[in-house]
Amino acid sequence: MHSAPPAPSSGAVSPPPAAGQGKPGRRRQLFLLSAANSADSGEQSVISVMFPAMRAALDLPLAALGVLGATAKLVGVVFGPLWVSIAQRVPRTYVLAGCSGLWGVWTVAAGFAQNYTQLLVMSTIVAAGVAGGGPLVSGILGDLFDDKSRGRAAGFLFGSAALFTGLLGPLLGQLSRFEDGWRYGFLTVGVLQILAGLALIVFFKDPGIGAAEPQLASLDGAVRVQRTRAFDRASVRRLLRIRSFPLICAQRLLGSQFILLAFGVVFLVDVRRFSNASASLVTLPAAVSYFCGTLAGGVLADRAHRRFPRTGRIAILQTSYLMYGAVAFVATQIVWSSLAVYAVLFSLLGALQGMQPSVNRPIIMSVVPPELRSAAFALFLAIESVAWAAITVLVGHLGDSIGLQGAFLWSLVVIVLAGGLFASLLYRPYAHDLAVLRHELDCRAAHGPQPPREAQQER
Repeated sequence: MHSAPPAPSSGAVSPPPAAGQGKPGRRRQLFLLSAANSADSGEQSVISVMFPAMRAALDLPLAALGVLGATAKLVGVVFGPLWVSIAQRVPRTYVLAGCSGLWGVWTVAAGFAQNYTQLLVMSTIVAAGVAGGGPLVSGILGDLFDDKSRGRAAGFLFGSAALFTGLLGPLLGQLSRFEDGWRYGFLTVGVLQILAGLALIVFFKDPGIGAAEPQLASLDGAVRVQRTRAFDRASVRRLLRIRSFPLICAQRLLGSQFILLAFGVVFLVDVRRFSNASASLVTLPAAVSYFCGTLAGGVLADRAHRRFPRTGRIAILQTSYLMYGAVAFVATQIVWSSLAVYAVLFSLLGALQGMQPSVNRPIIMSVVPPELRSAAFALFLAIESVAWAAITVLVGHLGDSIGLQGAFLWSLVVIVLAGGLFASLLYRPYAHDLAVLRHELDCRAAHGPQPPREAQQER
């Protein structure tokens, strides 16, 4: 393992050092994945930050924000697995560049919507493409970095997206001062998505499935993993037999922290009576804190995993949930007169939320075989999307009926605290599954990949 290079003197944050076999170019690969992931996050940022301006221009109810977010998530349930299946027949780089980059032409088209129906249709089409980015990027990340450094890599990947969103938020907020300024927001994000897609095609090199596993390093890429289809019965059965995988998916159903990203600006405008332009300024420190939280969470998770491999990551995940629920109560249920106070509290919430992808992604990577990781993330994100869609619609309607403050009490406090308690069920299954996968990879290194028992039974 190579030692990490010294931090640059400029003070800029660098991605974590290359892991796995230390092959050159992994930093560049991570930068490219981060660029694609960041550009994908921009479309929902336009909707959440500029919704007050869009609402005035298109005469939309508050519930429309919930419907737009829920529809995008439900579309991902279908198209996420579809893109993963396509990536088994077409090089992953091309599939990722298409669905996560060049698909930005539809984001540009969303900026020309003349009414709510057109906006809903365009945002739905955009979501159909973006849905492929999450599982493919997460699967490739597991092939770039080994288990000892995946937390830091995931932290940089998802933190970069949050930092991009935070920098974009104030810009979009200032566009709200101009007539139809929200349209330029869609145009800007769409162009950035297209550029990210082109960069992937030109510069990105797929490391190959299982490339970061030390046990498989000496095997040829063509025989490194078991031949499998992403979503046939045997593959799904293999995933469900990994006991901690359905539990982490169920626990994610209680991860409603995203509600603050979707409704936070609207909450400050409608409930706390700040202007749209002023409220949007909160997104920058919150996003910077999210970025710092992903990096810190990744470092903490990696260190905890090295010191307590059976429990460390689960403990970090559980702690972040419980602390988030407590801070969310202070931030949303107590009235503060200063926007600066909300900036501090939202920043703390952003940091706590940022810790989670740095932990839950490596948890999945460490118990799921390499050839099934993209499929696992597709299922994980599909289940997450169903929950997010339901909670988003619920919050939208509760916001219209009892107000956003009451809706936030249930979604950001009660549900998140329940998720933290639910994480207690993960400790024993995770330790068992971690040992099972390590044994399986050791056997592959000694004897080569064998057809899974389920596949043999099917035949």
